[in-house]
Amino acid sequence: MERVVNFYARLPRGAAPEVKPTGILGRYQARYFGKNASAAPFVHVIGTLLIMGYGMEYYFHLRHHKNHPH
Repeated sequence: MERVVNFYARLPRGAAPEVKPTGILGRYQARYFGKNASAAPFVHVIGTLLIMGYGMEYYFHLRHHKNHPH
């Protein structure tokens, strides 16, 4: 019985320390989806779609003019 008491006496007490997020996605989620949730991810998605859409339009427009001049 003394071994059991010694085992439980050596265990840490109180709440566990908060785990720090690692990696790009983990830090992003902790920043925008954690306790301080915000609408910033929606803005990021909209901005990414606009930039990607413009890039694709530009690429396909140049490809069109390569074979079909005005």
